[in-house]
Amino acid sequence: MAQNILSTATSKLPRKWFTEKIYDNLQPFGEFIIFTTRFFKEIFNLPFEGIEFIRQTFFIGNRSFGLVITTGFIMGMVLTLQSRPTLEEFGAESWLPQMVAISIIREIGPVITALICAGKVGSGIGAELGSMKVSEQIDAMEVSGSNPYKYLVVTRVLASAIMLPILVLCADLTGLIGSFLAANIEGDISFQLFIGRALGSVEFSDFIPATIKSIVFGFFIGMIGCYKGFNANRGTESVGKASNEAVIAASLMVFVIDVIAVQFTTLIIS
Repeated sequence: MAQNILSTATSKLPRKWFTEKIYDNLQPFGEFIIFTTRFFKEIFNLPFEGIEFIRQTFFIGNRSFGLVITTGFIMGMVLTLQSRPTLEEFGAESWLPQMVAISIIREIGPVITALICAGKVGSGIGAELGSMKVSEQIDAMEVSGSNPYKYLVVTRVLASAIMLPILVLCADLTGLIGSFLAANIEGDISFQLFIGRALGSVEFSDFIPATIKSIVFGFFIGMIGCYKGFNANRGTESVGKASNEAVIAASLMVFVIDVIAVQFTTLIIS
């Protein structure tokens, strides 16, 4: 009798453990959906925090601009240096500007810029709001009658969604400049001819999916950073944890969105 009871209890332990694990993993996901849904509600409620929004757009752009243009420049050089020998084997060296321009504008520029912003912007927002949560500044805003979500979250998410496409365009431009300099290491092509060939192969329709994708990247980078910081636990160590989790989650979300966007764009083109 005792053996049967013991075996029954033992068989229920893995099931209970598995159920608890599923609940622990799905609960943050559900809370994030509720947190995101509130954004679309608060964005239409007046008044709009315009001054804070402008301040956040400056901080987000200024925080990532230097690293973005440097990475874009190096990215264009490396892509050109790596692709040129292969194109020379097939006698297609003249197609190098077109190949680099399409690769950077359609895919490499938005994804690399989003990953940089996930590290710089996402971690910064998570650490900033996490420290405010730990020091009870957010609680003080709620007690004083103000809306901390509208002031802290809406402004930062909108700023991220708007500034990321601009940073992507800057990365694309510096990437083409870096590609031009790399093409002239072993060759001789004028800047006008290189840019003419590069942009001649690019259509306006190539910018639309990249821009939409960049806006979505920026939205989720800001939203994840705000969510992690807004829900930080008590204690100073939770600030670093919120910042670290914001970077990991935002970077993973960038890849997930990119896969979905590529499939969706392929279906539209086909």
